[in-house]
Amino acid sequence: MENKTVTSTYAAILVLTIIALSVIKYFNISYPISVSTSQVSRELSVVGEGKVEVIPDTAVVEVGVTVNNIDTARQTQNQLTQTNNQIISALTKIGVAKKDIKTTNISIYPNYSYDGAVSDIIGYNGNATLSVTVKNVSKASEVVDVATQNGANEVRGPNFTLNKPEKYREEARNKAIDNAKEQAEKLAKNLGIRLGKIVNIVESSPISSQDYYYPRAAAEGMGGGGPTYEPGSQTITSTVTLYFEKK
Repeated sequence: MENKTVTSTYAAILVLTIIALSVIKYFNISYPISVSTSQVSRELSVVGEGKVEVIPDTAVVEVGVTVNNIDTARQTQNQLTQTNNQIISALTKIGVAKKDIKTTNISIYPNYSYDGAVSDIIGYNGNATLSVTVKNVSKASEVVDVATQNGANEVRGPNFTLNKPEKYREEARNKAIDNAKEQAEKLAKNLGIRLGKIVNIVESSPISSQDYYYPRAAAEGMGGGGPTYEPGSQTITSTVTLYFEKK
């Protein structure tokens, strides 16, 4: 009797299952199936940093000419051009190449006089700017002196920079990679694991920081009356992340 009851129960369950599957198939009912897996990380990532400190080898000086209340726009342009040419000629005589002198701005604009609602042009103002790249930073002071002696009445700089920064960025990057490898080997030893090959490398953008220069007054009796300029030093920093296989 008991066997018959069990058999009937199994039969009922089977029938209900078949009916349920048939309904799902007939009405195209979808049901979620999730499969979860867990995997221990097979990579070890290490961050390394490299720094290179260099002395800037290039100076950039901007020298400007400003004129005011010139009678006509043409006269304003002529005066700016004449003074600019005089500055350029003087700079080339002290060894600055023409290709390192660039005109970056020329502006001419009217000067107005206002009488109530009426405005009259009473003259013209103008300015011109030359950007001078000095390959020998020790000549930056001389460039400023010569430019002002030949008509420049505005000076910005010198700003010190590197002629070929890529060379030093690569050096900083190589130091960062070596630093990351060294740290990875120490870490692997402490963890009791073996390192495999490098599977990925990510570099952050190189950062450059510069110590500011200060004008230094030339000593009396040393043949110079103007200040000299100290380029200071520039630090290029590279940060890399290396990803190693773990064995």
